[in-house]
Amino acid sequence: MKIRNRHLIRATGWTATMGAKGLLRTLRNHYLPLGPSLRPADAAPGARHIYSIWHENLLLPALTFGCRDLAVLISGHADGQLLGALITSMGMGMVHGSSTRGGIDAVRKLTRPDFPYRHLAVTPDGPRGPRRVVQPGIVYVASRTGMTIIPVGVGYHAPWRAGSWDRFALPKPFTRACCVVSEPVAVPPDLKADGLEAYRLKVQAEMDRLNAVAEAYAETGRVPAPPAATAPPLKLAS
Repeated sequence: MKIRNRHLIRATGWTATMGAKGLLRTLRNHYLPLGPSLRPADAAPGARHIYSIWHENLLLPALTFGCRDLAVLISGHADGQLLGALITSMGMGMVHGSSTRGGIDAVRKLTRPDFPYRHLAVTPDGPRGPRRVVQPGIVYVASRTGMTIIPVGVGYHAPWRAGSWDRFALPKPFTRACCVVSEPVAVPPDLKADGLEAYRLKVQAEMDRLNAVAEAYAETGRVPAPPAATAPPLKLAS
């Protein structure tokens, strides 16, 4: 059920933001770039990125990468309303749409000359799953906008988990947490439908790889040798 009272949504978002910031300040939080730093503030002039984050893990990256140059793709569902209120309270922007519906509405907004944000954060398995399965919408958005995809791995030490479809992760106070990023995934422009799958699998493999690294680090405090990505070789449609 949607919450229709905008004042209640705003108050809930503010309360959630204060609670999240207070909780995350207690964490032993580590940012681990396996290569160049890829925070929005470190982006090269003219570069635009899509940060790919599992729905269950959005909380920590929102504070790690959040800035006024970043907008978050938010669904129209009830959880999207509350998440949107939290995002707004943290000073970021919103783009309404869904990676499970092809991202067409998002592309229209992102390609407008007056769009005020440089980067985008997307939960490629949201808003309703399946959990940790990349949907093709994120590849479609990257192909149509020229933005590169930055897979983000997130790990917490023994977090609490909700009973929702995504098993939303809430870190326990004073535990270890980290965000891991690697090289951006560049997607060719104007890919046709039959060309999206190869890049979807590439993003999926990187998400799986980096989340394995982040979760291992959160549990042990050591950076493991990053496992190799397992996506098949890219085959472009002729």
